[in-house]
Amino acid sequence: MLNGFATPEGTARYRSRFPELSQAGHFRRQLNVPGAGDLWISSIGLGTYLGEPTAEADAAYTQALRLALASGINLLDTAINYRHQRSERTIGAALREMISAGELQRDEVVVCTKAGYLSLDSEVPPNPGTYFRAEYVDKGILNPADLVGGMHCMSASYLSDQLERSRRNLNLETIDVFYVHNPETQLGEVPRERFRERLREAFAMLESAVKAGKIRCYGVATWNAFRVPPAARDAMSLAETVEIARQAGGEHHHFRFVQLPFSLGMPEAFAFRSQTWAKENLSLLEAAVRVGVMVVGSATLSQGQLTRNLPEFVQQRLGAGGDAANAIQFARSAFGLAVALVGMGRPEHVRENLQVAALPTAPREQWSQLFERE
Repeated sequence: MLNGFATPEGTARYRSRFPELSQAGHFRRQLNVPGAGDLWISSIGLGTYLGEPTAEADAAYTQALRLALASGINLLDTAINYRHQRSERTIGAALREMISAGELQRDEVVVCTKAGYLSLDSEVPPNPGTYFRAEYVDKGILNPADLVGGMHCMSASYLSDQLERSRRNLNLETIDVFYVHNPETQLGEVPRERFRERLREAFAMLESAVKAGKIRCYGVATWNAFRVPPAARDAMSLAETVEIARQAGGEHHHFRFVQLPFSLGMPEAFAFRSQTWAKENLSLLEAAVRVGVMVVGSATLSQGQLTRNLPEFVQQRLGAGGDAANAIQFARSAFGLAVALVGMGRPEHVRENLQVAALPTAPREQWSQLFERE
């Protein structure tokens, strides 16, 4: 497996190869985030969720990944369950090819993955239930009592197993960011106090993985947790999550990333003051700055729904071109958002989306006017 991990020196070297994008502000750091904020990271990251679990999709993704890494995108996002582990494997293949050819160095790219959902291997077996029992339950990896909704588990033993599989899939000794995937799923069946215990146990395992050099830092990749009212059943508090990390790893814990949807259609991370910090009601983006956590936005294009029929005032405020470009520009221009993830399964997607990276981000005051219309 490839050794090393993303470093300040490596990401600065990568940034230096793209002076026009650098001048436009495409690469940025968040120095308030210990252990990760000194990395230069592209404002657009490549997501790998969409697509069929086929060899044809694998080949297209590999081409897209190679083009993205050669063109100014140095954050890759995946999960072990995406396309039944195929997305991780295509990232591993692209990295191996480019590093072997001398086109890229390991310390220049930030690789992020997730675990929490049950994961198949390459394709759907004739009997998934039989597969999961034989692969996970019978081997003592997964206790059915820890399973929620028949699909989600974040026990230490299960996450540890998934981490090892992800390392092999990605062909990496060290993964830069490892997320607990949609932990709020557990709140559908588990009392909140038990949820906190499970999250603490998961974080303790991940702190051990950091010490072992298997990951550099960790976080939570969420869907509803930070977008719903605090009283909602699946709501999470960022302050409480950081405190759980402190209990698991001490003052120098490695909980440094939060992922959640952020787009023109789902702007709650900015628009909704759902978080409390030092007796202040803050948005998720404001709270993350206070606690030293980096925020990654997912669903930037809402699976293509924001690539057409946007209101005219969006173009007037953002002026990035077409609807897809304006949707990306909206997300990457949000103050406090580190990266806007965009699914790019084909080279043409990379070429189109990177046109936005050459633009300066929208001025903060002008961007905020999008929320001032009656």
